[in-house]
Amino acid sequence: MYQIEAPFYFYLLGIIPVVTLIYILVVIWKKRTINRFGSIDIVNKLSPQRSTFKPFFKFILFCIILILLIIGLANPQMGKELQTVKREGLDIVFVVDVSKSMLAEDVAPNRLEKSKRLISAIIDNLVSDRIGIVAYAQKAIPLLPITSDYNAAKMFLQDVNTDMLSSQGTAIDAAIDLSSTFFNTEEETNKLIFLLSDGEDHSNQVLKSISKANDLGISIFTLGIGTEKGAPIPIKRNGKIVNYKKDNRGNTVITKKSRDILEKIASKGKGEYLEGNDTEKVLAFIEDLLKKIDKKEFEAKKYVSYKSHFQLFLIIAFILLFLDCFIFETKTKWIQKLNLFNETK
Repeated sequence: MYQIEAPFYFYLLGIIPVVTLIYILVVIWKKRTINRFGSIDIVNKLSPQRSTFKPFFKFILFCIILILLIIGLANPQMGKELQTVKREGLDIVFVVDVSKSMLAEDVAPNRLEKSKRLISAIIDNLVSDRIGIVAYAQKAIPLLPITSDYNAAKMFLQDVNTDMLSSQGTAIDAAIDLSSTFFNTEEETNKLIFLLSDGEDHSNQVLKSISKANDLGISIFTLGIGTEKGAPIPIKRNGKIVNYKKDNRGNTVITKKSRDILEKIASKGKGEYLEGNDTEKVLAFIEDLLKKIDKKEFEAKKYVSYKSHFQLFLIIAFILLFLDCFIFETKTKWIQKLNLFNETK
């Protein structure tokens, strides 16, 4: 089996007809120029060592070198054997709180950015696990279905912001319900939900959602973002704070992390609560957790292993190019007897 890695390079073969046309025009021009000085016989007598075949031979050699270089750029690949690759891992869904309280700056740069950076750091430590992303405030929305494309996950993660949902609140139950639909119940992979939130304004229906998730074999881990002391919610314009969110009485709202709520969710969800403010501890815990949990096979693919062979074409091209440097357009005395270039004495 074979394939061409970069077939678009074959378009460069269009150079060959152009070069051929230029060569023909040059040959015609030379003949016309020679005819101005006299007949061909007289010119041959004046330059007896001039070869009539070698210029054509060098042109053919140049075209061959050009073709070999283009083939080398296209990189022909030969298939060696059919291989089966098995992938084992976990299914993980990251649930991100995007309510306005996540704009509080009691952790740098703010709670939401801290959550996004933490998720990105966790993804960097994953190997063959599949991941998904859900954002929620008063309702939950899917951002990325279960995938093994970590680059896509990071790209979607960059776009997460508190303006994604106009209605505010913190419907953790809706987020858990939506996350549960991400998992394939027919697969026996271990399923985890990592919930990143400050735990404020939770719904009373969250326990029912946790129970449903447990029935599906899903474990819920909560990562608390923010401080229990709390901080005001800034209102920014052009990147600068112009005010802070206020309640109906005109008092500045102080948003605090509800650790008790997040611990309760983790306990009921058969997971654990983590202090999300400490990135190193979170990463160490998750690394240890992933080592302990059995990873199930969720994907097996068969593919042909291809080996590149561009080197052969490039080597031949450079050898011919090197030899071309030693082929002059004059007759070769010691080869004249062999008449390799159809030359006559």
